[in-house]
Amino acid sequence: MLDIKRTNSIAALIGAMALMTGAPALAQTPAPAPAAASDAAPASDAAAAPASSAGIANGGAEAAPTEIKNAGKLTPIQMFLDAEPVVKVVMIGLLICSVFSWTLLVTKLLEFRSLNKSSDSFLEAFRGARSISDMARIATSEEFEGNPMADMAAAAAQEVEMSRQAGLQVGGEHRDSTIGRAASAVSAVQAGLAKRLSSGMTFLASVGSSGPFIGLFGTVYGIMNSFIGIANTNTTNLAVVAPGIAEALLATGLGLFAAIPAVIFYNYFQTRISAYGTRSEGFVAELMNAISRQLDKGA
Repeated sequence: MLDIKRTNSIAALIGAMALMTGAPALAQTPAPAPAAASDAAPASDAAAAPASSAGIANGGAEAAPTEIKNAGKLTPIQMFLDAEPVVKVVMIGLLICSVFSWTLLVTKLLEFRSLNKSSDSFLEAFRGARSISDMARIATSEEFEGNPMADMAAAAAQEVEMSRQAGLQVGGEHRDSTIGRAASAVSAVQAGLAKRLSSGMTFLASVGSSGPFIGLFGTVYGIMNSFIGIANTNTTNLAVVAPGIAEALLATGLGLFAAIPAVIFYNYFQTRISAYGTRSEGFVAELMNAISRQLDKGA
């Protein structure tokens, strides 16, 4: 009987120890965790909802997309149409100057081509003259009308003839005075020739020297307005301010477009004018020698 009681006591002790060791495990069971997670989720959603609404309220102005003028279709023509009135006036003026420069190029090329061809024909005919009267007849013919060399020869021959008609001695000891009067008449024609050949050169020089500065004025004015627009719209988005700056820079481009050809044409025609001036000087010397020979011959 004593053994049975001892056995029961040991069994009870073992059961009590098992209960003591199992209680913490039951306390640590994750069964209540889903309930806690489900309770936290609404709390996080509730916290996120005010944050998102606050973000929309505070950042709505920045999130709204800014309208970009002529996005994707910015061309030189469109930039000209959208430019400020002052910039437009500058661009139109530069375009007109460019048109005039190219017109002068074509006009003076044709003029020099005709002038050289007519001068070659006149020199060939002039060198076949046998008297001062022949010189006058050749120089005043319709074929050589308007040719500067023909006008020089006609002026010299007419001066000699006028001296004869006035009863003056044109030969002998009076030869030098006759040649002097003829040279003065030729000089007057040469002055008119220089004025004729240099027509339009002042315009080319003015466009070539002032064109870039006129374009720069339009650029400065346009960029100034672009920066004023930046200040007014309170944005630094390059896509928004770039069209205005591009329109302003177009004025400088047109200034260079007008000035560069004008400078090239000016230098080219100055060379042509100098070459023809040298040729005319050579003809004057030839003309005076021919008149001197005819006076010595008494023709």
